[in-house]
Amino acid sequence: MLKKYIDKKDIEAIVRRIASEIEKDYRDKEIVFICLLKGAFMFAADLIRNIENPTVVDFLRASSYGNNMVSCGEVHITKDIEIEIKDKHVIIVEDIIDSGITLKCIKEILLQRMPASLKICTLFNKKARRQVEIKVDYVGKEIEDFFIVGYGIDYGEHYRNLPEIFIVEADQ
Repeated sequence: MLKKYIDKKDIEAIVRRIASEIEKDYRDKEIVFICLLKGAFMFAADLIRNIENPTVVDFLRASSYGNNMVSCGEVHITKDIEIEIKDKHVIIVEDIIDSGITLKCIKEILLQRMPASLKICTLFNKKARRQVEIKVDYVGKEIEDFFIVGYGIDYGEHYRNLPEIFIVEADQ
């Protein structure tokens, strides 16, 4: 059962706010956005459309969920970026951070490639599930410990197409 949590208008406002923060921090500098697939693709597209800086976009896919609602703790990189990020300003774009395990692993991999800077941007931050310490530079919204879908975020590869965010509630 799905319960509406955040509507389209509120998502758009969150994205515009984050874009404004990024533009302020990177005044006229080129930014390399690394979108984490699959969940962040809608957020990344909307975010980049709201940023006037010169941008480059690439994609990385890693998973620690499979078809589960809880991270299994093992990180698997299934698609790496294709561009050189050495001496570039890089922002990782994530849909939701909960355990932090996947993102910490990705950050460590990307730091080895010596970017000029590396920051993390997430639409949703779920601190209640955090298992590792990770600094998040741009946060759309702090959320409680529930499972969400929509706007690119899935459950078993379903619900990505929903234009709003919904809480997945257990059937009674």
